[in-house]
Amino acid sequence: MAVRAVQSNIEKVPDFVHMNDLACESTGAKVLFATDDWFATAENLLKSEAPQWKAHEFTNFGKWMDGWETRRKRIPGHDWCVIQLGVPGVIHGIDVDTSYFTGNYAPRMSIQAACLKADAVPDLMLRGERIGTAASEVESEAIGKLKSEVWTELVPMTILQPGYVDTCHNYFPVQLQKRWTHIRLNMYPDGGIARLRLYGIGHNDWSAVSQRQTVDLAAMTNGGVCMGFSNAHFGHPNNIIGIGRSKVMSDGWETARRLDRPAVLKADDQGILQVPGCEWAIFKLGHPGVITHIEIDTSHFKGNFPDSCLIEGCAITPEEERKCIDAEWKSCASLKWKILLPITKLKPHQQHFFSIKMEDVATHTRLTMRPDGGISRMRLLGHPSPLLPVNL
Repeated sequence: MAVRAVQSNIEKVPDFVHMNDLACESTGAKVLFATDDWFATAENLLKSEAPQWKAHEFTNFGKWMDGWETRRKRIPGHDWCVIQLGVPGVIHGIDVDTSYFTGNYAPRMSIQAACLKADAVPDLMLRGERIGTAASEVESEAIGKLKSEVWTELVPMTILQPGYVDTCHNYFPVQLQKRWTHIRLNMYPDGGIARLRLYGIGHNDWSAVSQRQTVDLAAMTNGGVCMGFSNAHFGHPNNIIGIGRSKVMSDGWETARRLDRPAVLKADDQGILQVPGCEWAIFKLGHPGVITHIEIDTSHFKGNFPDSCLIEGCAITPEEERKCIDAEWKSCASLKWKILLPITKLKPHQQHFFSIKMEDVATHTRLTMRPDGGISRMRLLGHPSPLLPVNL
């Protein structure tokens, strides 16, 4: 990160950053159009990993930058791009990250959005390798059919801060809670942005899903989202409800090593380590439902998998959920958690499958690992239910 004296009043990270990134490349999000990709392509905006800095790296077109950077504009207008979300959904907040763009960041930006049907999107040319290029007249005419300039405004034209460590994250809450499929990012007039994070919750059409149909109730594509956790030192719990199987260890939930572990570890008769502490994450299901099958995948976690895990479920109201979030889930003794999967020994780099007998409807689940470690995926398969019980 670019170095300078750090301000003491760094803004607190907003809660919405713990939601799913609906525009991450790992979800299938893609850039449909960009006016200019001279120094660095717009696809970099969607990378899942944090921006990097390579001081001595240059391309044939200038300084290598890990983001989207356009040329210094010498014609009328401003630069913009159109992005198709990987998971259509409700955007709760946005992070426009200018990391490492210090003398070349975009001075201002705005964001617009639309909810489009598939047949409303024209056939567009594959972008391919775009560095050192600008959009052609044919590409501009094709994207013009979307009339993105009149899409709904989520963030008005706003001044951005440079990409220093204490100013690079430009956070914007979104008040308009509607389902979106596409966004338009405008830069005024040009410059660079490292990453664009669109935090929110996937929106599934549950009216088209039968109550007898088996679906992953916790999947981010179905509206599942992490609502709280104890530790996410190496990887966020939201990763474990992501699309497909993880390809790398970083695409999972991994905690720090707990410091309260005994100096000499001991196990019970079942081979489960007896430790005082644990790590946990709480997930809101995309739809209330009855869970029938569970998958815990520790792929890529070979020397750092949890010794065991426990999964519980409960049904709570939105009001109860809000109180628990405000309390960071630490003083919610009134919640009646019911065991779905008892404490179970786990193995490294392996998918674990379980069938369970559950009759009650759950709205939330809690995954507990002991003592610490990493899990790549969690699948909670079951049947959606339209009714919420009083107690689970």
